[in-house]
Amino acid sequence: MVPRVYVPSLEPRDRSVSLPADEAAHLRRVLRIKAGAAVRLFDGRGCEVAARVIAVDRAAVVAEIEGPVAAAPEWGVRVTLAQAVLKGDKTDDVIRDAVMMGVAAVQPLLTDRTDVPAAAFSHGRRLERWQRIAVSSAKQCGRAVVPPVLAPRALQDCLEAAQAEVGLMLVEPAAVTASAAVAWPRADAPGSALVLVGPEGGWADAEVAQALAAGCLPVSLGPRTLRADAAAIVALSVLQYVWG
Repeated sequence: MVPRVYVPSLEPRDRSVSLPADEAAHLRRVLRIKAGAAVRLFDGRGCEVAARVIAVDRAAVVAEIEGPVAAAPEWGVRVTLAQAVLKGDKTDDVIRDAVMMGVAAVQPLLTDRTDVPAAAFSHGRRLERWQRIAVSSAKQCGRAVVPPVLAPRALQDCLEAAQAEVGLMLVEPAAVTASAAVAWPRADAPGSALVLVGPEGGWADAEVAQALAAGCLPVSLGPRTLRADAAAIVALSVLQYVWG
């Protein structure tokens, strides 16, 4: 396979580009790439080009651009996954899978039952790691778009900032009303959607009430209890099937 390289500074007028230091180091040390090797460069905003390495040394790896290539198509629905922060590295896995499934953005949530202190995000290192995971997942799955991983925020702040046409909150089966069950999932694809997934301990009653008051639809994935880190990819798979 031709290596894919993330170059956020890539511009349409570029004829050659010096690759970012971390990407250059990976090509040089891990892939042992040599001058003349073919690569694909993408900017994370939807542009992808074919290129060929023309220089490899300790200072830099330089690639000459040969021309644009068709990027993998993006999902027609701009889905923001609002995922409650999970213990350990489980949020890492959710972000990796969500990017693979085509989300437009990931919004980590701090909820009543989030078992991670807010101080864990004060220095931004975890957010930087999550964004690196998003880049890595985009490289692996063939996307030319790297969705942003937003700074963690409270559920109410997320609901107030959301501008999605459709809001869906994954809840326990008992919390789904008959009318909501009939409405899920909508076959007509919206332009945008917000998908809310809770923490290991589930949503607090007040949080469900907040989401419903904001117009979100409470939905269930069935009678079995799914792991919190599995619920998002299951829901996104269902939505991709239904919405195309």
